[in-house]
Amino acid sequence: MHWIHPATAMATLTARHAPGFLAFALAFAGATHAQPRLESPRVLPEGVQLRWQADPAQPSAYTVQVRGPGLDDLWVVPPATFPWPTTALEWLDARPLADSLWYRVLAVPPAERGQLLSTSSIRNYTVIELGFIFGLAGIPLTPEHPVALHKLVYETVGPWGERRQASGVIAIPQKAGVAWPLVTYQHGTLAKRSEAPSANALGEVLLGVAFATAGYVAVLPDYLGLGDSAGVHPYHHARSHATTGVDALRAARRFCAANSVELNDRLFVCGYSQGGYAALAVLRELEQFHADEFPVTAAATMAGAYDLSGVTTDDFLSDRPMPSPYYFALLLAAYQEVYRLAPTLADLLTPPYDTTLPPLLQGQHTGGEIDARMPAVPTQALKPAYLAAFRANPQHPLRQALRDNDLIRWRPQSALRLYHCDGDQAVSPANADAALASFHAAGATQVQLFNPQPGAGHGDCSEPSLLAAKAWFDSLR
Repeated sequence: MHWIHPATAMATLTARHAPGFLAFALAFAGATHAQPRLESPRVLPEGVQLRWQADPAQPSAYTVQVRGPGLDDLWVVPPATFPWPTTALEWLDARPLADSLWYRVLAVPPAERGQLLSTSSIRNYTVIELGFIFGLAGIPLTPEHPVALHKLVYETVGPWGERRQASGVIAIPQKAGVAWPLVTYQHGTLAKRSEAPSANALGEVLLGVAFATAGYVAVLPDYLGLGDSAGVHPYHHARSHATTGVDALRAARRFCAANSVELNDRLFVCGYSQGGYAALAVLRELEQFHADEFPVTAAATMAGAYDLSGVTTDDFLSDRPMPSPYYFALLLAAYQEVYRLAPTLADLLTPPYDTTLPPLLQGQHTGGEIDARMPAVPTQALKPAYLAAFRANPQHPLRQALRDNDLIRWRPQSALRLYHCDGDQAVSPANADAALASFHAAGATQVQLFNPQPGAGHGDCSEPSLLAAKAWFDSLR
């Protein structure tokens, strides 16, 4: 039976669909949660319908995963028209049928998504203090309001739908009698758990403070595996970024309601680098599943790797030296954790990286420390046979995992601006071109792409992108 992460303690049931043939295989992982009883899948004109029975005395949340057509394929969550995980006892997979499909249902204790587990004050900033800090940090903004910064610890779900704890910060302008717009900012790549916004007063949390002093309530999730969240950070795992970001908004609303902070009906979504990718994942999740709960006013996604299986893979396989090769190391470690590409991460790496890299990818080391132990050409860290298979096989498991996390091939409904400088060597600007082309082909003609500073690289592009996004948000607030 396929491996299941022991921390999830899931009940699992699999069923196989093939033309003219339906069969069952039953297994149980962990002994702490009752297994569902899957009925025979039904082939309907609109797709394969799965139904299962469960113990009503033990509430559960369910994730359906599908695998096929070959036994070497990964378990992935099929597209659905409702949020994941679900408490319903059925699922319709409306995709075209393959030659053979294996399904499994994962049952876990349901999470109270967005529930506040704890809150704490980080600090209060006066306008004078903010002017001094912004001057030192080179932030070209004039503070308008004092700001209160708080840490939020809340409940969300992990890659398998299991209950997880996440953390983040909320920055609130200090002025009574005003209903503020809400903005969520998704931060860039961090390798060390203690670098997350809730733990690092001099990091990207200052962007949240900058939004707050300008008159926004700003929410910055730390992401899973960072801040107060245990485990490996699921780097560029779209569903994890999306659910954590949505639940951070829920936690923020609850905090505001409990502390007499009034919000208006405006919601803005943004992020840079990994945060650009995460912001697009959050936007997709909000539009597809939570449009009534969180109508989005506008979104600005900046310098993100949206086309992982296309542009980003081609760039990786070009064998050019990368300015930040640790990005690939984080991604490989995350996908090994989520998709089980091999028995261990070390099995994917060639000596000496099979022994030197894995200990550096547990959230205790910075990106610079990881880069110092990596080759500038990250393909050189992979086992030659694994790399050759990845190059040659379009259905290679790693390619399938990358496709599962692409953020193109859907139709955004909100006003969306993509920002990417054409001199970026860390994240290819062709990612933004691919996203724009995909969105326009789907009919989302309101999506626009901007090059805020021609010739600028990844780091130098951040300030003009963020200032342009904020100015746009200000015009809509």
